[in-house]
This record gives sequence, structure tokens and C-alpha cells, in this order.
Amino acid sequence: MEEANEPREKISLGGMYSNYFLDYASYVIMERAVPHLGDGLKPVQRRILHSMRELEDGRYNKVANVVGNTMKYHPHGDASIGDAMVQLGQKDLLIDTQGNWGNILTGDRAAAPRYIEARLTPFALEVAFNPKTTNWTRSYDGRNKEPVTLPMKFPLLLAQGVEGIAVGLACKGLPHNFCELIEACIAVLRKQPFELFPDFATGGLVDVGDYRDGLRGGKVRVRARVEIEKSKLLRITSVPYGTNTGALMDSIVSANDKGKIKISKIEDNVAEKVDILVHLPTGADAETTREALYAFTDCEISISPNSCVISDGRPQFLGVSEILKASADSTKDLLLLELEILLGELQEKWHFSSLEKIFIENRIYRDIEECETWEAVIEAIDQGLTPFKKLLKREVTVEDITRLTEIRIKRISKFDAFRADDEIKGLEDRIAETEKNIRNITRFTIAYYKNLLKKYSKGRERKTEIAEFGVVKRSAVVVANETLYLDLKNGFAGYGLKKDDPVEKCSTLDDIISFSQDGEMRVMKVADKVFVGKRPVHVSIFRKDEEKIYSMMYREGRDGPIYAKRFRAGGVTRDKVYLMGKGTKGTRVLYFVVHHSEEASGDNVVTVHLKPVLRLRNVSREFHFGEIAVKGRASKGNLVTKHTVDRVVRTSSSEPSES
Repeated sequence: MEEANEPREKISLGGMYSNYFLDYASYVIMERAVPHLGDGLKPVQRRILHSMRELEDGRYNKVANVVGNTMKYHPHGDASIGDAMVQLGQKDLLIDTQGNWGNILTGDRAAAPRYIEARLTPFALEVAFNPKTTNWTRSYDGRNKEPVTLPMKFPLLLAQGVEGIAVGLACKGLPHNFCELIEACIAVLRKQPFELFPDFATGGLVDVGDYRDGLRGGKVRVRARVEIEKSKLLRITSVPYGTNTGALMDSIVSANDKGKIKISKIEDNVAEKVDILVHLPTGADAETTREALYAFTDCEISISPNSCVISDGRPQFLGVSEILKASADSTKDLLLLELEILLGELQEKWHFSSLEKIFIENRIYRDIEECETWEAVIEAIDQGLTPFKKLLKREVTVEDITRLTEIRIKRISKFDAFRADDEIKGLEDRIAETEKNIRNITRFTIAYYKNLLKKYSKGRERKTEIAEFGVVKRSAVVVANETLYLDLKNGFAGYGLKKDDPVEKCSTLDDIISFSQDGEMRVMKVADKVFVGKRPVHVSIFRKDEEKIYSMMYREGRDGPIYAKRFRAGGVTRDKVYLMGKGTKGTRVLYFVVHHSEEASGDNVVTVHLKPVLRLRNVSREFHFGEIAVKGRASKGNLVTKHTVDRVVRTSSSEPSES
């Protein structure tokens, strides 16, 4: 009863959610989405490869069988394992595939796992597996053991690339060229500088000017290779990484439907290689259309890398260079460990071969003929070996003597001393060579990398050309297939007002600039119909790269003074109202004209007519805009007169560019 009445610990619901969420987030980051620095693999990929090694017999295995075997180690569904295996197979590095494994160019999916087969490549068998150097752990149900990480002797993470989305964390590593990675590893071991840039199986062009070693904040721009076949024909021979031919053609058709580009038809000739023909209509320029494809379609995409790996038991953001250096150092350590294990095995083999030769040549086996107990047998052999122990490199143990007793009579009768000497000499040579390699482990590692390059580099040349290309200005390549119309009476403009006055040709990406009668300036995106201000004195397409000079004369308020100014529009924010004066109620623009250059605006001369009043002799006077400086749009301007102005008339000798 006392135990039942003891107060129980109170746990808040919020605290429970916090703890559970952290546990779940940690699990997704560590056990599902982010690769390990040691071997560059996610857990599901590591378990697939381990399972394939377990089933390896030189023949192809059904993918469905591999998936089923992997489920012993991976506590998730077969679909996730199958998808991960297909992605590994499409990398064409670790898995030798047979059957329909999909197509990264067209985006076609692989056949069902029961129809396709796979086995490990010779490269994978050479660089990824060695049970003697593998750290093991128990599987999720405790029935099997699986590797913590595979003993990978190659920068696999950088070769394959990776993408994963965890809870509050994501990683995106881009693939790099096989040969360049090995050469960079050699450079690391030689303490030489190196550079690494992405290389994609889909080919194309890549601008790596802002790659930033693959860290967050960097980006690369990838382009399809678009060639001008004829004046009215473009040929696309590669697709950017991350897209496929179907999505690319859909983006081209969509851009054409929206009026951003003009094509007559698109032709899909994709087979083993990318071959898409883009036919242009009459009047279209091939070079401009190619630039428009880069600006408005998936012919150019931007990729933002985010190099995140599991290292020292936690996620870390490491650059490509750091990952490569860690891989090269890890490979050297693994090779050193393999050599040390091999040296121990060779020394043990030499020890027993020498022991066996002494045992048989000196007929020590005869000493046990009269022994009646096992202890007496061991002691007799040990005494027989005593004169020869100084020839050995370590002490003789009971286990050694036990192995000697297991030698068969047939082997003793056919013993060849010359052959035994040759075998021991061969072991001594191998021991000397292994010890030399251990002393020169860096040189040995470089030779290992060179051997990989020699054996597996064929057909793995760089596919993506590194190039530098500028940003395509959309406004410069978009098709101007619309007309801007102006409803002057109501203050509206747009390409949908086809019954009103046309202003100029435009595209759907352009901006409109307008100046109203009361001295307000607006910039807004062109649309079917948009308000541009009451009684506008000027409406046109606004292009930031144009150096237009605006000349204006206005009255500040209802009875205020007259000012004149020359100005540029400058930087603007869409849909914001800018005042050309102080914004006094009753302000009115008396004269407004636009020139394409400062020189042209300097020749602008107007005649200002004043209202006749008593004692005012000159009721008209000329004003030269060239006498005032070009300033910003917010400047008040120069005082023209304080008298009331009747009208302002442009002098006939001054012809404006626009009015």
C-alpha cells in the first residue's frame, strides 16, 4: 500500500514532445539522411553493399533477393532499399547492373526488382571491403553483425555525390570526376595544391566561379549544350544535372506558351544520347533564342551545394577539400593496417614453416612414439625443438606444438627440404617487402592510387566542360510580342487595352514608368491593365540599363513658383509613388520631355509664356535646359520664375527623343 501511494514523477506534455522530437531528429540525421565521412555512404547504402558482398559469388543476383537479404540489417521497407539500390547502380561505380535500370537522361524508371540483376564491380571489391580492417556492430535485432563503416579506400562521397533531407538539416554534395579525385588524393599525399570541381554524368557546361569548395552559400550554374545547327534550328545535346530530357522539353514548351520564347516545334530524337531539335519560326534569331533558352527554361539551372557529413559522431559541414584530405589520410591508415596485418600473417606463416621443417628434418616426431600421455607428447616435442629455438623469431607455444602433432604421415613422407627452403625464402622476401612498404607508407599509398587510375580510369574522363558564362538578362532576350496601350483619359495602361492608343512593343517581363500631371512618378510591372496615375504626361517601358534623361518644368502648388530640372529615374521600387517636387497640393507639370542621352537633352530649349500683368514688360522668355545640371529625381530643380505661367512651348529647333 505504501508503494502504491508514493508520488509519481510528473512529466509535462511539452517536455515529452521535446525529448521525442530530439530523439527522432537525431535518428533521421545519423541513421538515414546524412552520409558518413568514413566511407561516404548513408546507412541504407552501406547495408546494401554489405549484403551484396555477403551474397557475392561472381554471378548476378536478382535485386529482389539482395533487397530481401538487406532487410536483415535495415529496419525499413523494401521499397526504400530498392530505390536506394537503383540510385547506386545508376552511378556506374560500385554495382555492375544487368537489365533495365532506368535512364538518368530521360528520367525513365527502372524495372521492378524481380526483373533486374546486379553484382559488385571489381572496383568495389578492391576498395570497399576487408573484414580484417572493418569495425563491426550488431544489427538492429541483434541477430547479425554489420559494419559501422566500410573500409573505403577511395573518396566515394565526392565521386558519387549525395542528397539527403533530415529534420532541420539537409545535405547536398555534387559528384566529381573519378580521375581528378585520384589525382587530387595523390597531390594531398605529396603536399601539393589541388582544385576540385563538379563533374556530372549528364555532361553539359558548368560555371564554378562561386562553388566555394562545396560549402553552404556557394552555387554552380549548369547549362545544357545548345548548338546552332542552322539559322532556324538549334540542337540540344546534353541536359543539366538534376533534370532530364522530358522536363527540359516541357519547360521549353511552357516558355513558348507564355510568350517568353518563340519556337515552331520541338523534336525528340533522344536514344542512347541526348538529341533534341528546336525549330525556330521565321524572323527568330538563333543566337537570341539560345540565350532565351538559358534564361527561361531548364537549359540552365543553378545548384546550391551543402556539404554535410557525419564525423566524430555528429553532423559537420566540411568543404570538398577537407573531405578529400580526410579520405586520403584514411586510405593511408587503412593500407598501413592491412600491411601490418599481412606482416603478422607472413611472420606466423614463416614461423610455422620453419618449425615444421625442423620437426620433420630432425625426425622429432619419433620422440613421441613411446609417450603414453598427451602431456608427455607435448614435453617430448618441446625438448626436441629446444636446440633449434634460437633459429626462430619468437617463442614456441603449446598451440604451435599442437599444430605439429596434426601433421599427417603422408605429408611427412613426401616432405621436400628444397621446396620448403624455397617457400621459406619466398616468405622472407615478402616479409622484407612488406616491412619496406610499412616504412614508406605514403609512397605505397600513392602507388595504390596510381594502380587504381591505371585499372579503372578508362571511360571515366571528364564529361562536364568547365566554362565561364555571364548571367543572361531576361529583359534582353524575351520576345517582345505584346503592345503597350494607354487609356489617357482614365489613367490606365496595359497590353489588354487594345481599343486605346498604342505606345510601344513590350514583353510580359517589362516594367512601365509613368509621370502624372501632378508630379508623381510610378514604376510597375506591365500587365493586362494597370493604373498609371491621373492624367499621365508620360508613359513608356522602363529599362534600367537605358540612360534616359528626363526634362521637366512644373509649378509647386496652385500658386507657387516655377521650377525646371533635368534628372535620371535612378533605382526604383515597383508600385512606389515618387514625388518630383515637394508634393504640395495643386502641383502641376507644365512641360515634360525625354531624351536618350545627356547631350541630346542639353539642346532642349523652350519658350515660357507668362500671364500678362500690370508693369510686366516681357511676357515670354526662352529657357535652356542645357544650362542646368542633371541631378537625381528628388531634386527640387532650378527656379525659372515666380510669376504665373500661361504655357510652355518647345522651341522648334529643339527636337526631343520622346515627349
